[in-house]
Amino acid sequence: MKEPLKWFYQKKAEQTVKALKRHKFQAEYFESREEAAEWILQKAHKAATIGVGGSATVRGLGVLEVLEQQGKTFFDHYRFSKPMLAVDAKRSQLTSDLFLSSANAITESGEIVNMDSSGNRVAAMTFGPKSVIVVAGINKLVSDIPQAFHRIREIVAPVNAKRLGLKTPCAETGKCSDCDSPQRICNVSMVLYCKPSLSDISVVIVGEELGI
Repeated sequence: MKEPLKWFYQKKAEQTVKALKRHKFQAEYFESREEAAEWILQKAHKAATIGVGGSATVRGLGVLEVLEQQGKTFFDHYRFSKPMLAVDAKRSQLTSDLFLSSANAITESGEIVNMDSSGNRVAAMTFGPKSVIVVAGINKLVSDIPQAFHRIREIVAPVNAKRLGLKTPCAETGKCSDCDSPQRICNVSMVLYCKPSLSDISVVIVGEELGI
């Protein structure tokens, strides 16, 4: 089963990469997270400052530890327990040399879809950083935009709310109820239909399940 599944993932990813390139994004496919990590480290070589979105995918690649050993300056709000310091880090992400993040979903027709709580991730993706790398596991590929938002509401939001220890209905029931909870994380949605004109965005798709 392993080889047919790898073949299936590759075909699905190749179609998505072609669509992303038609939409002016740089796009690459790698079978393994190790290959993807090596490519990202090469791209990050000249970056002095690196912003990091709230991404389990990026944190699971092992690249942040290597880049820290290289002496890079990080703008990573996960490193601060004090709210104001975390907010300062989010603002600094907007002017970083490189912003690393994931996506909630990428469509096979070449759109990148995200839902945010505060909007720092989607803001940094569209304008500000000198370059952006978006990493997504094969589990985040969907057929179209409606399926992308279905994935966000039915999988991403409940799992992330539970992971972060939030008191939202979806963290209790596992289902989206379009709540008005004070800790609601589905506040800002963004679809990148094509690469924004003043941005440099690379999309890395990995033939493994990564993140949420």
